[in-house]
Amino acid sequence: QVQLVESGGGLVQAGGSLRLSCAASGRTFSSYAMGWFRQAPGKEREFVATVPWSGVNRYYAESVKGRFTISRDNAKNTVYLQMNSLKPEDTAVYYCAATDHHGGSYYAHEYNYWGQGTQVTVSS
Repeated sequence: QVQLVESGGGLVQAGGSLRLSCAASGRTFSSYAMGWFRQAPGKEREFVATVPWSGVNRYYAESVKGRFTISRDNAKNTVYLQMNSLKPEDTAVYYCAATDHHGGSYYAHEYNYWGQGTQVTVSS
């Protein structure tokens, strides 16, 4: 089992920045690729970013590319999502997740463990 706890969400004005953190406990964190997803009201959960266990070859949704950065610190069992130039359409509950697909994945159904989510609200 892997337990994931997100933090860092909040209310920010458009153009601002937030950094989300996801702390993992349980089984070996470094053996999992990690991902961030988000879900806005009335919409399906969507992929945001993923990073493999090595931290190399990160992948992003087109909507966040160039604005968001995913990273991980295996020594701290933590994955981060730095979000810059935030837009109102980034408003959503953000979830981190762990997958045993070691290269990472775009697909929610390939993730084994999920956090409870953290709310990000961007005002215009």
